[in-house]
Amino acid sequence: MAVKMIIFAACVATALAQYAAPAYPAQHAYAQAEHAYAPTPYNFEYSVNDPHTYDVHSQSEYSDGNGYVKGTYSLLEADGSTRTVEYTADDHSGFNAVVKNEGGYKAPSYSAPAYKPAYSAPAYSAPAHSAPAYKPAY
Repeated sequence: MAVKMIIFAACVATALAQYAAPAYPAQHAYAQAEHAYAPTPYNFEYSVNDPHTYDVHSQSEYSDGNGYVKGTYSLLEADGSTRTVEYTADDHSGFNAVVKNEGGYKAPSYSAPAYKPAYSAPAYSAPAHSAPAYKPAY
């Protein structure tokens, strides 16, 4: 009986050992990571003009390295118009964008013609017979 108790205790100890606390401290999800490098100013620009796929777009952006970013991008829409977005972003004002649409398909102006019937309405004369008189049957 003692051997059975020892084996049972060993099984319970083994099962509980897998739930032991880790030896290292857990990282908190809300902890903010430190930047390894200081921000650096940058400036970039590109454009694409592919006549086979009608992919026409461009972008340019500038950053002073202190959190201020200014840029613009444009793209050719399916209707032929060009969408241009000019944006700025900084720590004080956040992200601000101004969107402009230029050109594109303009539908022709159309006004429906006034209604005219194809023929005049027929004129009916009064019926030749008189209406039946109602006579109750009691």
